[in-house]
Amino acid sequence: MTDSIAPSERDLSPDLDALRSQLDSDSEKTQLQAIAALATAGEEGSDLLMEFLLSRKSHPPTPVEGEAYKSLYTANSPKTTAFLQDHFPKGVVPLDSDSAVDYFPVQQELVRENFQTADRLTLEKLCELAGPRSRQRNWLYFSEVERFPTTDLQTLDTLWRIHSLGQFGYSVQRQIWLGTGKNWDKFWPKIGWRSGRTWTRYPDGFTWNLEAPAGHLPLSNQLRGRRVIEALFNHPAWK
Repeated sequence: MTDSIAPSERDLSPDLDALRSQLDSDSEKTQLQAIAALATAGEEGSDLLMEFLLSRKSHPPTPVEGEAYKSLYTANSPKTTAFLQDHFPKGVVPLDSDSAVDYFPVQQELVRENFQTADRLTLEKLCELAGPRSRQRNWLYFSEVERFPTTDLQTLDTLWRIHSLGQFGYSVQRQIWLGTGKNWDKFWPKIGWRSGRTWTRYPDGFTWNLEAPAGHLPLSNQLRGRRVIEALFNHPAWK
């Protein structure tokens, strides 16, 4: 499979050669620009993206790998589909869990940018972590969050970060919260969950795309007040 996707073994157009150099840049912005261009460059562009993903397979994923994966997934050609199935059958984020929870459905919806569905599935997975009673009521107590395995929270957070250009995720929200001095009245408007004294209404008031403010998603059971999200932010997963 690798032999068929090695553009280095044949001549590339100057434009594609330049894009390949940009993929190797130390600038994430430059890499993302290259990926966006390669996504519209046909089979040769896909070949370069496949080569790039293979070269990064042993590295911790970043939003750059997430975008490269999404571009190949969206291409949906027999060649890219076979490549992803052979080399990245579960995506670029390791779906680790200490509780045997399957996070693949969340990954799929995030790659498709179905953020509302991904948010709903994320809550379902958190309730699955919490146990049968939580699954039945479909919401969380803060005391249940405190017992969540670090591995599982980090997996969910990484999925959201990697497949949102670093814009969404619990760790992103936590950094914004810390940046406000843990001031909830400043935090809620900053991530778009409140405007003045008016809380954002679910679901239509929320922005289910990448035009949302940083930290806008996932919602983290937000309709149940601040204790659940405070427990998430104080969890050992981030320390």
